[in-house]
Amino acid sequence: MSHNIVDDFMKTYEELSDVIFRHCFFRIGDREKAKDLMQDTFMKSWQYVSTGTAKVNNLKSFLFCVANNLIIDEYRKKKEFSLDTLMENGFDPGFDDRNKTESAIDARFVLDLVKKLDDKYKDVIMMRYMNDMSPGQISTIIGESENNVSVRIHRGLKQLKAALLNG
Repeated sequence: MSHNIVDDFMKTYEELSDVIFRHCFFRIGDREKAKDLMQDTFMKSWQYVSTGTAKVNNLKSFLFCVANNLIIDEYRKKKEFSLDTLMENGFDPGFDDRNKTESAIDARFVLDLVKKLDDKYKDVIMMRYMNDMSPGQISTIIGESENNVSVRIHRGLKQLKAALLNG
């Protein structure tokens, strides 16, 4: 096995492990389970990449695909998903540098609104704005065209705006 593959994978782990953890934590709402899912994501990805039987062109997108599949498996085991639990466990998305209490109130309000979106909008909004992913990266992960992803983001934001104005 090439030393370069190991080095590249370790570099990717250092760069993305926190991002993958936050993604899992936001979706699952359990810190320990999110750690396990993040570790499983990298283990399964390494098992696939290290065999050398197939080339992965975009490792970041591949990692998110693996993480999302593990999250889906977790949903099947545990049908309960709670953003309230996430906030109670101290998740602070750090939207801005304002007073921490004010920021927590704003974050909770936004998360409550995001929670009410249809899953197809909620997922792309979280990937786009919580994980700072491009529509192209999201399209690779969810297996939809980039145009469909952009439309979902637009419609999801439109629903959020309507909820803000009405709520």
